[in-house]
Amino acid sequence: MFPRIAHRRVVVNGVKVFYRESLPDRPDAPVLLLLHGFPSASHQYRRLMDSLGGRYRLIAPDYPGFGHTRAPDGFRYSFDDLADVIDALVGQLGLTRFAMYMFDFGAPIGFRLALRHPERVAGLIVQNGNAYAEGLSEAAREFISLTPDSPGAEQTILDLFTLEATRAQYEGGTSDPELIAPEGWLLDQFFLDRPGRKQAQLALAYDYKRNVELYPEWQAWLREYRPPTLIIWGVNDPFFTEAGAKAYLRDVPDAALHLFDTGHFALEDHVPQIAPLIADFLDETAVPG
Repeated sequence: MFPRIAHRRVVVNGVKVFYRESLPDRPDAPVLLLLHGFPSASHQYRRLMDSLGGRYRLIAPDYPGFGHTRAPDGFRYSFDDLADVIDALVGQLGLTRFAMYMFDFGAPIGFRLALRHPERVAGLIVQNGNAYAEGLSEAAREFISLTPDSPGAEQTILDLFTLEATRAQYEGGTSDPELIAPEGWLLDQFFLDRPGRKQAQLALAYDYKRNVELYPEWQAWLREYRPPTLIIWGVNDPFFTEAGAKAYLRDVPDAALHLFDTGHFALEDHVPQIAPLIADFLDETAVPG
């Protein structure tokens, strides 16, 4: 039986934030905050929410510059500012204790939330969300090194916002591309092509190097708090390598590590294998929010 999923909008710090929320029958259901990646939005979690939303309260927001969320003119697109909005949303929803699913861009946002409010973090589910230098592929390192003054930098980044590149992020590294539904990359591209979105993504691309600078702080937080951690990783990710998944074990040695023969968007073709892992993890670690 499919769960009820609410699609809501709330104004947070002047931003009209869109988020999806599953409505389980249990009022004390464990809470999981689903933090999406680039170039996607909360829609990337639809199948997972259908799989687990009847048992757990799953909340998936769209960041400013992504999906259905609408930011005002003049909004500053940086990872700090995105985290500010999601932090304020968490407070507005009254969430006091929850697990986080951190994928891609969701990792730098999630770690910022964790550093600000460690008491809220019941556990971490990390899926191709990098926090270690060795997890950066050569292509990722070259991309992150770009600055507005680098020759051809803007065009190099803008080339990543095309339909061809968006589709490649979904299908790249998968063992069976026929398992990847085209709606994901087509919807992502629709939002990327909206007015102002490419400039927002360009600003975030230049800001990404700040995340790498913060890796030592995130690692120190992991060592200090040792949160229950589930690591799920597509090992053929062209940006974030298998070494980055295994590096987490240095700081959270009790973490559960599961590697999958797929690419960046592991949920697209492995949700039947991943959803039960998440369910077991939430049953063991999460508490009502």
